[in-house]
Order: sequence, then C-alpha cells, then structure tokens
Amino acid sequence: MTLARLAARHGVATEFSPSEGVTRAVPETTVVAVLGALGVDATTPEAVAASLGAAERADRERLLPPTLVRHTGDGPPPPPPELPEGTRLRITTETGAVRTGADGAVWERLPLGVHTVDAEAPDGRTARATLIVAPARVPAPATRAYGLLVQLYSLLSEHSWGMGDLGDLRELVTWAGRAHGAGFVQVNPLHAGVPGAPSDPSPYRPSSRRFPDPVHLRIERIPEYAHLAPGPREELDRILAAAAELRESVLGKGTAIDRDAVWALKLRALERVAAVELGPGRRAEFHDFLAERGRALEDHATYQALAERHGPHWRSWPEELRTPDGARAAVRADAGLAARIDFHCRLAWLTDRQLGEAADAAREAGMAVGIVHDLAVGVHPEGSDVWARQGDFAAGMSVGAPPDAFNSRGQDWGLPPWRPDALAAAGYAPYRGLLRELLRHAGALRIDHVMGLFRLWWVPEGREPTEGTYVRYDAEAMLAVLVLEAHRAGAHVVGEDLGTVEPGVREALAARGVSGTSVLWFERDWDGGGAPLPPEAWRAGCVATATTHDLPSTAARLSGDHVLLRHRLGLLTGDLTRERAADAAETAEWRAVLQRLGLLPEGPGDEEAEILAVHRFLARTPARMVGVWLPDLVGDRRPQNLPGTWDEYPNWRLPVAGPDGQPLPLERIAASARAHTLLRTVAEGVGARTAPPGARAV
Repeated sequence: MTLARLAARHGVATEFSPSEGVTRAVPETTVVAVLGALGVDATTPEAVAASLGAAERADRERLLPPTLVRHTGDGPPPPPPELPEGTRLRITTETGAVRTGADGAVWERLPLGVHTVDAEAPDGRTARATLIVAPARVPAPATRAYGLLVQLYSLLSEHSWGMGDLGDLRELVTWAGRAHGAGFVQVNPLHAGVPGAPSDPSPYRPSSRRFPDPVHLRIERIPEYAHLAPGPREELDRILAAAAELRESVLGKGTAIDRDAVWALKLRALERVAAVELGPGRRAEFHDFLAERGRALEDHATYQALAERHGPHWRSWPEELRTPDGARAAVRADAGLAARIDFHCRLAWLTDRQLGEAADAAREAGMAVGIVHDLAVGVHPEGSDVWARQGDFAAGMSVGAPPDAFNSRGQDWGLPPWRPDALAAAGYAPYRGLLRELLRHAGALRIDHVMGLFRLWWVPEGREPTEGTYVRYDAEAMLAVLVLEAHRAGAHVVGEDLGTVEPGVREALAARGVSGTSVLWFERDWDGGGAPLPPEAWRAGCVATATTHDLPSTAARLSGDHVLLRHRLGLLTGDLTRERAADAAETAEWRAVLQRLGLLPEGPGDEEAEILAVHRFLARTPARMVGVWLPDLVGDRRPQNLPGTWDEYPNWRLPVAGPDGQPLPLERIAASARAHTLLRTVAEGVGARTAPPGARAV
C-alpha cells in the first residue's frame, strides 16, 4: 500500500482497465521503474518510505505549486490558492506590470498571459510559480466548413521533386478553396525528421516537433534561386534534371516515394542557393527570425550540423557534444561548424516563410479555417528535441498504448515521454514554445492522440507494452496553455480522440471548445446495441470523416480489399472466410442505412455512388467540420499507413493513385470529373459557399 500511495502522489497508476468491467494490476517492477524515471527512488521498502515521507513533507512546506491556472470568462473566478494569513504576493505579468498585495484582490481581473507569482509567508518561506491566465475556450471556426485531409508527401505535382512539397500545398489550397469552396486543408505533421539515411519515413516520429522539415521546400520559390551565378546555375540545372527523374519514377513507374533521395538533391540545391548573399531586406527578416527563435533554434541547428558530422545518434557522439552546453563550447572553436549551424538556421527560416505563403494562399482562396497542421504525439529518442532538452524527457521510457479488445499485445511507439514534473517546474515553457511555433501559420491545429494531455501509457525500456502503466499529466494546465496559444493565434483545435478514451476526457475537451474526430465506421450506438449512429445523433464538435491515414480508404472499405491486403501480409488473426464475411456484413449494414436515408440508390453496387453516399451522410451530421480524405476523390484503394507493418508495406511512401494504382499528380486530380463530383456533393451538403464564376483551377 505504501508503494501505491507513493505512485499516486506522482500520478503513476498501479492498475488499469483494458476493457469495460476488467481491471488489471500493473507489475510492481513497472511502477518502480516509472517512479525512477521521475527521480523517485522506490527500489526498496526503505526507499519507498523515505520517498513518501519526503513528498509529504514537501507538500506541507510548499507555499505554491509550480504552475497555477486561471480562466477568464469561465463563470465565477476560482478562489485564490490557500496561503498562510499575511503572505505577501507579487504578480509580474508577462508585459512587466507588477501587482502586490496580501489579499484576494491581487488575483482579480488579471490579463491573459503567462505571469510570475512570488510569495513570501510570515515565517520566511518563499515560493515562485508560473501563472497561466487563459480564455475559457479555443476559437471556433467562423462557419461550418468542409475540407480535404492529405498526407502532403503523397501529393505530387508536375513541379515537385519526387514527393509533395509546400508549393503543392499552395496549389491545393488555392484550387480547393477557390474552385470548390473548401474551408480547410489538413496536412500530416511537417515536423523535422531525424537526419541520415535510411530515415524513418513516418511523420509521426520526428526529430523535432518545434521546427519544420526543409525537405518540404519548393526550391524554385526561394527568392535567391533567381540570382544564382552561371556556375551554380548549371549545377542546379543538373540537380533539377535528377529531380525530374525522381518525379517520373514515382508518377510514371509507380515506385515508392524516396524521401532520402529527394532530400539528397534538395540539400545540394539549398547549399548553392544559400551561397547567394541575402539582400538588405531579406537579411533583416532572417535576423529577426533568429532573434525571435533564440536558443531553441540555435540548439536545433546545432544538432543538425553535428548529426551531419557524427551521425544522428547523439548518444554515440563524442562525450563533450552530447549536451547543448558542451556543443556550444565546441562551436566557438570551429568556424566550419558555426557556418553549418547558420546554414541550418537559414533552412528553418526559408521553410517557415513558405509555410506562411501557403497560409496566405488559403486565406486568399477564401478558406474559413485555412491549413490545419498536425502535432505528433512525441519525438524520436535520438532527435533534436530530446538532445536539446534531455531533462524534460523520461529516460528509459517509451510512449505506447495498453492492451485492449483490438490489440491484446499493446503498442510501443518508441517515443520518450515528457516528464510531467519537469513541465510543471518549467511553467510548461517547452509546451508553450512548441504550440506557438506550430500555430504561427495554422488556421487550426490537430493534436494526435489528444488523450495524452491527460495521461500517457509509459513502457519501460526492454519490456513488453503489456508491462507499461499510465502516467498522469496536469490536464488543467495542459489545456490552459493550449487554449491560450490557440486564442493568440486565432486558431481552432481538433483532437484525435479515437480508440480508448477514459471517462470525462471528451467532456473536458468539449468544455474548452476542442473538437474531436469522428470516423463513420466507428460511430455506433454502443449503449443501445451497436447499430450505426444516425447522422443527427453525431456530435457537432468534431471533424466528421470516412477514414484516416491509419485506416483503409473508403473504396477499400466498401470493396473489402482491406481484408485481402491484411491477409496477404499475414495480419489477420482469424480465418479469411470468416473475416471477409464479418466485414461484408458490416458494410451491408451501412449500405442499408444509406439506402434508408435516401442517400444511395437501390440496385447493383456502384462504388463511386457509394462513396458519394458516404459523404452525403457525413454532410448530414451536425459536425462543424467535414473532412474528405483526398485519395477518396479518385478512388485510391491503398492505405497510406498499415499499422503492424514495417518492411512488409510501403508505409508513408505512396503517392495518391487512382483505382488501378496508377499515381495521379495534382494536375490530374484537379481535372478529374470524379473528384469534382464528390467535392460538389459535399459542398452542397455542408452549405459551403459556391465558387465564383471563372474560378481558377490548377
């Protein structure tokens, strides 16, 4: 019981529920390991007693918690924290204004922001805390809207270099907004990937979530590109010819997207473009960017430069380079390294500029929301973020998912978790900086596995996912930071809340205005027999969609192709005949619903008509945002990612293709009658504005 009390004080669960009505105990060795990662010794009964005593003593002596939260416009203000009578308070707002006092008045009508509270008790004890004052809710979309969901790398055009880029994103938002009244385009995470080859193609296991990946740059849109001298221009022409071969290999021959090959060419091109001297105005913009990003950008660029020299696994670097402080000393003695750091800073700036151009294009196209960026749940253990802020991450731990009814083995995602105690002690500065960076050019932000704001499943290194446990975060503080930064950016927030969600989480998110994610095939009346949920019963606060990047396309779902694919790859747990029969029964049930609602004509199956009917159904829901998976526009039958596979399937490397598997560039998608029909159908159902006469197409 003493270990359980100690674990509870640090937010570590000693039991969990894999399914309703079932409770399992967490192995004691797991609890001890997780507490150890939080800096709490629980290795012996004596250590447990000592750690518990120290924690209780610290609670008694503490004047203030590390972080305090208050919301404005959220009913009566919360009572001020309990403090000894006569405690003097000093609140310094983020703008430098100061309030002092010894009563509740000092807490009234505080401005929005991140402030500092200093307290001094009559007995001489002092404390300093971060105070987060946030609005009650994130901004809501200005109007009901529909939009496209796309993995950007998969959307090639006749101008990209073998994978989709930010130039393609500009063209997509312009076409979708102007020609079809789309209100948003949601993209996959564009975070910086771990350098080196072969790289991890998953956008959900990045090196840094704070900075974007320059592999997404459209080289020809960099202003300095036009000012290359004849020699570098000739070299760049050869690079462009190689890029055209890459593009043709993907679009013409159907080979998988080769991110490493694309980056090798772009890096050569960027080295030549970066040699062009910046004009006075551009130089001033670059220096402003450096000043605004400060140490965080310097550390990221330093990691990039060191990874080029020593490889991406920083734990194997020379010992003096394994921390940012040690690396800074090395940089001072190495002019070549310093120059390379400046180069990587410039790449971050150029990518940020093109992200801004894409956001501007979305606004100019009349999009009500704009570009919806995606925040991955974590980062690679050998990446830039972990190297730069090692104390913020739990050493020897990985984020994953517990065993449940769908996966009895659980999951280990290989992502080190943030330490909740370190976040609180830092006033959530790492989280605030991350959100602020992502929201700079976002009309909305999607948060992958949004349940992680409340708790995460930690798996000790070397153990099975079934041997993990939940660790709780301060959800009130995490949500307050999210609401504050979204408010400042004027951006909506969408949480990916699929799968196992503990009671109260969706309600807490909805109370702060955060939309959820609702996928057609999962929306059933689970309390009333499991029948498909009628459209009017769906929640309004969601993005309603037919599929996601981890699920079959709508064509594959309706045809049953996804079952055959899993069978070919050895992923089915049951007999193929029974699996196909169960899948066909589920699909038939949904077809009957669509026919009963008058959304699908009776008669022989017509796949395109059925896909239209599915999206008519989504448009009938009250969802404030309706998402259309871009591959569904052209009948693509392949998933972008097939969970449970690695080399068996080309995850994260497939271009958008037609029903025959032939890749289709953006230009052909934009000219597709099938795509136009689906978009027009959804636009009419959602009530989107009509396109002006003569609207521009790609």
